[in-house]
Amino acid sequence: MEDIYFDHAATTPMLEEVIKAMKPFYNQVFANPASSHLQGQKAASALEDARESVAEFIGAKNAEEVVFTSGGTEADNLALKGAAMAFSKKGKHIITSQIEHHAVLKSCEYLKKHLGFEITYLGVDQNGFVDPAELKEAVREDTVLISIMLANNEIGTIQPIKELASVARENNILFHTDAVQAAGQLKIDVNDLGVDLLSVSAHKFNGPKGIGALFVRKGVELIPQLSGGSQERKRRAGTANPAAAVGMARAAEIALKNLKKKSSKLNKLREYFISQLFSTFDNLKLNGPDSEKRLPANINIIKVRIN
Repeated sequence: MEDIYFDHAATTPMLEEVIKAMKPFYNQVFANPASSHLQGQKAASALEDARESVAEFIGAKNAEEVVFTSGGTEADNLALKGAAMAFSKKGKHIITSQIEHHAVLKSCEYLKKHLGFEITYLGVDQNGFVDPAELKEAVREDTVLISIMLANNEIGTIQPIKELASVARENNILFHTDAVQAAGQLKIDVNDLGVDLLSVSAHKFNGPKGIGALFVRKGVELIPQLSGGSQERKRRAGTANPAAAVGMARAAEIALKNLKKKSSKLNKLREYFISQLFSTFDNLKLNGPDSEKRLPANINIIKVRIN
């Protein structure tokens, strides 16, 4: 019997078009993009073209606002630690939720343990939603950063980020959202959402592993978390990986082009699958929100034990 892979929330297979786009950058256009010679310039040009595509994917108007990273975890670390350190003179209070990815939660723990930050962890309701009213109540004069994920990887909850980010903006507080799980399933527009920082990772939308990006709104200061060269406009040191960036860009282009059609198909498949499960098995419980506020590809079901 052929295996069926149902774990796209963890990672997705690379598309053939993505692999094809990446191949020349392993043995043809392989130079260091930081090199000034012709081959280096070709690699640098490909890197910047990829940056443009990723910027379009997340709705950023300026490609310089896109920082390539090694993935979502590094993007989250750079966002939280970089912003917290940069604005520590203003205050040392961060607000996040209890259901964030470990990359966010562990970064908060680090900032608390090593740099003396205070962290407020907001609770969520039975469907995983953060209450904007509770966020407003949690804001303090020394709050410098709020980080709430766009969509939850376990129960698929799509947070009201636009409303939550407006709370931050009204109080002159930076707002970060981890959009790693949402990218490729939801239309992302950083300007419509009103966020200052946003993380994505290529392997969640049929791109390569080991490459991600952090949107950093123009004017937002970050303290680099890697010591070294001046790559990524002095925000992320280390020799760039054009092959991975090109792969991420190609995956982003395909995902953006097919987004409406794919999301519609996934929504229908999800509802059909749920209906079949509930008609076949007893004592099932669907965790998370209604379909319109749930990621298209997410299903979280448990079997309730009846004593």
